[in-house]
Amino acid sequence: MKVCVIGGANIDITAVSGRQFRHGDSNPGRILISHGGVARNIAHNLALLGDEVQLLTVFGNDASGRQLAEGCEKAGIGIRYASFSESSPNSCFVSINDFTGEMLGGVSDMAAIDEMDASWLEERKEAILEADAVVADANLHPGAFKYLLGIVKAPLYLDAVSGPKAERMLGALVGLGLGRGRIHALKCNRAEASILAPLLPSLQRCYISLGSGGLQTITSDSVKLYSALPCKVRNTTGAGDALLAGIVHAGPDATVEDAAKTGLLCAKFAVESDSPVNENLKL
Repeated sequence: MKVCVIGGANIDITAVSGRQFRHGDSNPGRILISHGGVARNIAHNLALLGDEVQLLTVFGNDASGRQLAEGCEKAGIGIRYASFSESSPNSCFVSINDFTGEMLGGVSDMAAIDEMDASWLEERKEAILEADAVVADANLHPGAFKYLLGIVKAPLYLDAVSGPKAERMLGALVGLGLGRGRIHALKCNRAEASILAPLLPSLQRCYISLGSGGLQTITSDSVKLYSALPCKVRNTTGAGDALLAGIVHAGPDATVEDAAKTGLLCAKFAVESDSPVNENLKL
């Protein structure tokens, strides 16, 4: 399946406390640096699953950006539609996790991604129109959402990314009549779902990640809960990205149940890895 993934590509810096985290104090632990970003992680997981992927993103024209672009190519992610920013450094996400692997919080610097406006996407519409499925994360500029919804023909999957990004995406979609049924599926967590509540009735499918509590699915005629698979958690960063990659890989014709189960299996692989993407992913 040809998949076009649009959004962020970051350098991820993850600090993991070696014991119960003490706020306002220095905590001994481990610091891990890896390639990340919601869209990049989704693309990487899809490539591992055997899909043909093109990543539409903006790298920084710096050492981190060039390293990240090279890493994408080595992972089998197509980047011929990506660009390099001349004004912003490569995007970066810093997170702090407690000793159980659960994220306590994070800070993202995504200035480069703001260059992905409607005109930037218009220059790359070939990749969007040729895809069997299109995935976009909420890092996109509001104008880019308007353009994307106006041209996309393939099933469109959205990832809310975070609370602030969900608010921005909702603002863009409200101005477009909440997508008017053009969004095949949305993946978000519980907090993001509360922000995006006005959008939910217009969606064909919504997948709400509940972390260790599993996955809730919402369609026009059903609400179901699926349990998380047993696993040994090492790191939760990237689990939601793997979840959506599995849902997309299952295909738009898959039942909600089959897509949910594929997503949960991919998420299990992710949390059992120190990195946001588990290179051993397989179904």
